[in-house]
Amino acid sequence: MPEKFTAETRSDFGKGAARRLRRDGRIPAVVYGANSELLHISLPAHELTLALRVPSTTFTIEVDGSTRLVKPRDVQRDPVRRDIEHVDFIVIDEAEARARAARSKEMVAEAEAAAEAAAKAFTPKGPAMDEPTEGGEAAGEGGEGGEESGEGSSED
Repeated sequence: MPEKFTAETRSDFGKGAARRLRRDGRIPAVVYGANSELLHISLPAHELTLALRVPSTTFTIEVDGSTRLVKPRDVQRDPVRRDIEHVDFIVIDEAEARARAARSKEMVAEAEAAAEAAAKAFTPKGPAMDEPTEGGEAAGEGGEGGEESGEGSSED
């Protein structure tokens, strides 16, 4: 199921306008492709950042009463802080959106299975194998006055 966003069109361009948008919690973006005209929009920063964490995701963007099914083409990030600075979206059709959704579910399931397998395979390092038992002796070692040494036995 594609993520749904309500976008606002933008008419100011340039570095200053983009900085104002980011300061207001929005990310500048552009939508193009599929014989449609270039559309400059802005989207909510927090929601978009969370949605872009999912691999092979698709978005339904509603702007000025029309709805477009898109996928992210390019995500530009700040090189130090890794914040999203700009996103390019390309218009796709319904069949491609279904294929991307299936691929996304598959990738998430594989990642979860790998994380679970890694958690099960993890064994802590250190003296966990030779922990003392109730008598204060390490497991598998004979202690003082044990039967193996013969000391202190009453059968002499």
